[in-house]
Amino acid sequence: MRKMKKWLALMVAGMMTVGLMGCSGSSDEGKKESGSDKADMKAAVVFGLGGLGDQSYNDLAYEGMERAKEELGVDYDYAEPKEVTDFETILRAMSDSNEYEVIIGVGFDSVDALASVAPDYPDQKYASIDSSLVGGDNIVSYSCKEQEGSFLVGALAAYMKQDAATYGLEDNHKYGFVGALENDIINHFAAGYRAGIEYVDSDADVAIQYVGGDNPFGDTTTAKEIATTQKGGKGYDIIFHAAGGSGLGVFAAAQESDFIAIGANSNQNIIDPDHIVASMLKRVDVAAYDIVKAALEGDLQVGSEKVLGLEDEGIGYTLDGSNIKVPEDVVEKLEEIKEKIIAGEIQVPVEL
Repeated sequence: MRKMKKWLALMVAGMMTVGLMGCSGSSDEGKKESGSDKADMKAAVVFGLGGLGDQSYNDLAYEGMERAKEELGVDYDYAEPKEVTDFETILRAMSDSNEYEVIIGVGFDSVDALASVAPDYPDQKYASIDSSLVGGDNIVSYSCKEQEGSFLVGALAAYMKQDAATYGLEDNHKYGFVGALENDIINHFAAGYRAGIEYVDSDADVAIQYVGGDNPFGDTTTAKEIATTQKGGKGYDIIFHAAGGSGLGVFAAAQESDFIAIGANSNQNIIDPDHIVASMLKRVDVAAYDIVKAALEGDLQVGSEKVLGLEDEGIGYTLDGSNIKVPEDVVEKLEEIKEKIIAGEIQVPVEL
């Protein structure tokens, strides 16, 4: 069931889509003492640019909210801004409504708007997923060690190059990366990926490029062009993306130009199992669920930051769903590297 919130429609008509999600909670946790199946709490989510259907972090956050609805009986509204300038208008409208125990911004698109809006509503709790927005007494941020998971898929890429013929790769030391835009978070991906490659292949040549433009997370055309160029004539034939919905363009290029791709955030292997060997996992769904659960229990740690990494399984990688078979001895090597990162024996860089 989807319907437009009147207060939001009036504020930002035509700018985004809002969904009002009914509760179908099946758990006793968080229910009202009256015996209702519906928790006495409501949340709101503002997704990042690109919106739902990106098969990446927005869809993951949605999965986390749906889990909260199902297990905790929490109702929620959501908005899908079309432009960066929409975020502040939407957040203020949500805050003015006084309906929500917590308002969640997904992705760094909403960071500036949250920083601007939150001080004006000191009694409203906010959460920021995928940022280090610390400082506000009424904001909790969930950030990730993207570099750790990226290091692992970088090492995987380098191990595959050691057996290039088996995977139909060129016998060279070239690896590609397509990011949405150049900022701290995307560079965590890039830095970790390059470091993981260089951990295995000291002669590595890593091409790092960005989609950029007005819609870096939803521009599949530019992402496809970059990936096609990296492969065609240059030989960068195993390419990792950290570009949200734009990454679908990298996968389209992989199919057309026949190279190997690596997905990001969710398990994207099933999108094209013949060309996507692995995905770096970023558990945005866990963050969304944890935020709602903490708010419901009165334990939302506003004014603080929670950082998710390999150690707490907030970051990882998966080979599941890919038809490209990775030998067990390579998987064992990756798991050994993972344990070294967790133990602090390998320090993964966050900057290029």
